[in-house]
Amino acid sequence: MKTALTLNFFLLSLSIVSAQDKTKSNIPADAQTAVQSVKPEAIRAHMRFLADDAMEGRKPGTRGYRLAANYVISQFEALGLQPAGDNQTYLQKVPLRQWRVNEENSSLTLIGKKGEQTLNFGKNYILAPVYGSEKSEVTAPVVFVGFGVTAPDLNYDDYKNIDVKGKIVAYFNGAPAAFPSNQRAYHGSAKLENAAAHGAVGVISFSLPTDVRNRMEASAPRARQGTYRWLDKGGKPQRVFPELKGVASLGDSTARTIFAESGHALADVIAAANKSIPQTFPLNFSVRMKTETQSGGDIAGYNVVGVLPGTDPVLKNEYVVYVSHLDHLGIGRPVKGDSIYNGAHDNASGVGINLEAARMYASLPTKPKRSILFVGVTAEEMGLLGSDYFASNPTVPKESIVANLCLDMPFFFHPLVDIVPYGYEHSSMAKAVNAAASYLGVKVAKDPIPEQVVFMRSDHFSFVRQGIPAIYVKSGTDSGNPQVDGLKLNLDWRATIYHSPQDEIDQPFDFNAAAKHAQLQFLIGYLTAQNPERPTWNPGDFFGTKFGTKPGNQVPADSGK
Repeated sequence: MKTALTLNFFLLSLSIVSAQDKTKSNIPADAQTAVQSVKPEAIRAHMRFLADDAMEGRKPGTRGYRLAANYVISQFEALGLQPAGDNQTYLQKVPLRQWRVNEENSSLTLIGKKGEQTLNFGKNYILAPVYGSEKSEVTAPVVFVGFGVTAPDLNYDDYKNIDVKGKIVAYFNGAPAAFPSNQRAYHGSAKLENAAAHGAVGVISFSLPTDVRNRMEASAPRARQGTYRWLDKGGKPQRVFPELKGVASLGDSTARTIFAESGHALADVIAAANKSIPQTFPLNFSVRMKTETQSGGDIAGYNVVGVLPGTDPVLKNEYVVYVSHLDHLGIGRPVKGDSIYNGAHDNASGVGINLEAARMYASLPTKPKRSILFVGVTAEEMGLLGSDYFASNPTVPKESIVANLCLDMPFFFHPLVDIVPYGYEHSSMAKAVNAAASYLGVKVAKDPIPEQVVFMRSDHFSFVRQGIPAIYVKSGTDSGNPQVDGLKLNLDWRATIYHSPQDEIDQPFDFNAAAKHAQLQFLIGYLTAQNPERPTWNPGDFFGTKFGTKPGNQVPADSGK
């Protein structure tokens, strides 16, 4: 019996070794050598420089940001990456403009059966700028439209049974919990566009009691800092909706009052929302919004762009694009005696890891078939502006961009046992992810925090909007140690360190895990660059159907991919 068990164990071991050898044989020897050359200390060095106080938090338009950009340029030059920005330089200019609401000359008034009630800015509500209009005023009846979402692919439409033309719509922030995570993320972010498309002239939003992300005490200070948009060649702001003459957010207690004359109990409305039930009805009052918008001035933002030319006579004219945001929040409100928002994890880490991936590419004796484009983007913290500008105005032909890999706050505070590759389920890039993960011995996991709508919150989504398949890899929650809860670490970090001056280089980073992230970045991109077939959206995929209309970005219905 003992002999049989020993033999079975030997055969099992042999099969495992054979499977590993087979997996490794699918990775060319040169690529394996490059992967094995990874330098954790190089990632740490990049992060140490970029997160130093001398960078002053890398806010766009500042001396610190330009110093950080110059550092990345110097690394590109040292690696042999060629300039791929404007006018044969490493820089792409990104024109940015700031807008602020003048509180003194702006107001929001509720008009009901009992008369008028003027609310307090910053306490009861805040207003968003009305871009392109210095003074905007609108008075209209208010209609409640649930989450304000139209999703025919999911058989859901909050606007189905009501006409909102010429009216102000009111809705909950977010999207129905029954939606798949990434579709939920998208629909939760596209509601201004949806309201304008249905003919609304204004918007009022507020949060469910369980949603703490948009509380007034946090939203009001952010609103007072102003918002930014990038400008087209004619100087017009982009991603704005001039049809909406007023856009307001209400505080929790104020939101409760707007249902008083509707004939609907707020508790019932919340219960229906939590069950993902569409609901629409008039609130039986009107709102007058006055918004005075002032320009806070222009900023000359810059993306940093370098390219490693491909070697295939045909495929070298196509590009795999790596992106990581170089900016952070600059100098701001002191917390624990520190006012410099260094952004070590957010996102000196992503820049450092992509630079190490670039070094691996540079070490290859034979470069990939497709060209590899590395972009350090600006103004991510202002709303993905630098990546949106690049994806909308790339420095290479847009139709030649076949794939995007993004890295932003990958989370390496414990060994990398599993990964969450956002975008994985949407395109054929899953094959490259699987091959890279298998080779490196990491598992592919599902999104552990779908409520954080991560898929919408970093620069890869700017490329998705342009119909380009994208992958955004973050660490999973398996720490490899039953005593260490990876999910708790993640959520605690978000609650205590995220977007604070305490995001510094002296945190307990695991740079071996960071190195494995760099290996993944390299391998996924390398396999994509070597594949004669460009990545394609999966048949019937939501994002492929909505955005994948560019030539070469769609999968034939009968492809079986």
